[in-house]
Amino acid sequence: MKNIVTIGGSNSKNSINKILAEYVGGLVQNVNLVKVDLNNYEMPLFSVDVEAEKGFSEGVLALNEVIDKADGFVISLAEHNGAYSVAFKNAFDWLSRINGEVWRKKPMLLMATSPGPRGGKSVLEIALGRFPFNGGNIVGNLSFPSFFENFKNEEISNKELASEVKKMISDLEKAL
Repeated sequence: MKNIVTIGGSNSKNSINKILAEYVGGLVQNVNLVKVDLNNYEMPLFSVDVEAEKGFSEGVLALNEVIDKADGFVISLAEHNGAYSVAFKNAFDWLSRINGEVWRKKPMLLMATSPGPRGGKSVLEIALGRFPFNGGNIVGNLSFPSFFENFKNEEISNKELASEVKKMISDLEKAL
């Protein structure tokens, strides 16, 4: 059975991006879902000095192993001041030091959501431009606006967004 790794690009305990990534990942048929919570992978703030002095933390190595074993990804990024959250950026920086092709050319769905109407568009644009340079094989992407209006009772309540997600899931399943 194939492993799909979900990542909510935030360290918030109540991350709406984690909720969205896990929900969408759960729609993929016949896979083992591996839910990554960045809080479970302790790592120092990235620094070449820390890397030279201490090497890679156990948290970074453990997260890299999860990514190595993945067959695909469902990632939803939190937007902090128009960019990645510090927790995600730190993990991404550390992972890129182990393997520059962080995402290993494995198929991924890339999303972002926020409580507002732009749905994390700025961070999504950054990732769409950056991830391919780090082995990102993006088979679908979605800015999911106004999370609390469009995701109710633990599911997508907006029919247009639900339809877009369904198509992305189909594309991911074909790419696996």
